[in-house]
Amino acid sequence: MTSPCRRHFEKVRAAQETAATAPGQSMAGATAYELQLLQLAQDRARLKQIQSEQGKAELKRQLLPAYAPYVEGVLSAGQGAQDEVLTTVMVWRMDAGDYPGALDIAEYVLRHGLLMPDRFARTTGCLVAEEIANAALKAQKTGGTFDLAVLERTQKLTAAQDMPDEARAKLLLATGRATLDGEAPGLPRLLIGIDLLKRAIDLHSSCGGKKDLERAERLLKNIAAPEAPEASAAAD
Repeated sequence: MTSPCRRHFEKVRAAQETAATAPGQSMAGATAYELQLLQLAQDRARLKQIQSEQGKAELKRQLLPAYAPYVEGVLSAGQGAQDEVLTTVMVWRMDAGDYPGALDIAEYVLRHGLLMPDRFARTTGCLVAEEIANAALKAQKTGGTFDLAVLERTQKLTAAQDMPDEARAKLLLATGRATLDGEAPGLPRLLIGIDLLKRAIDLHSSCGGKKDLERAERLLKNIAAPEAPEASAAAD
């Protein structure tokens, strides 16, 4: 673990170098960037020695703090230079379960249109939406929960991004389920959740949200049903 003074120096140097690099240009040649690229190559070599995905995720959690000063510097002063370190750390944060941290980077990356390294087949927007949706759906499938705020932020960040309908449907489905989470979500959340599920099914009919939609619509009917006798009595 480096000292606070060292971390501050690394952050300031990264901020200065990224501020001096024009949008769309590569950070290649900048001292802070080149040092981080070297560290990244060493860490990727360590990760290749691990076959377990859970093991890789745990190692990434251990490695990520070393990149934090650089990332903070870039996010504070960057002009949108192409940056393989930044985009890789964004993905690693998702793999390690640090979704808010990943979205902090995603906001910058998507705003400036940074490209993913060649080894990633998906566009940035699709990758962000689908990776977080998959994590949420996995948790929900096993009876767990997922942070609704993370899903809503992901929806907002990727709303204008082009991606396959199936990928967007996953995010809508996960967000709809998270919105409806709990025994009594209440009418406003119920209506929002139903709308999200309908949009997911409309985009991809096999997304897996039909039973969720049926349950939500039954809940809606149960909420609306007690109002009917009162309305009838008032009419009489």
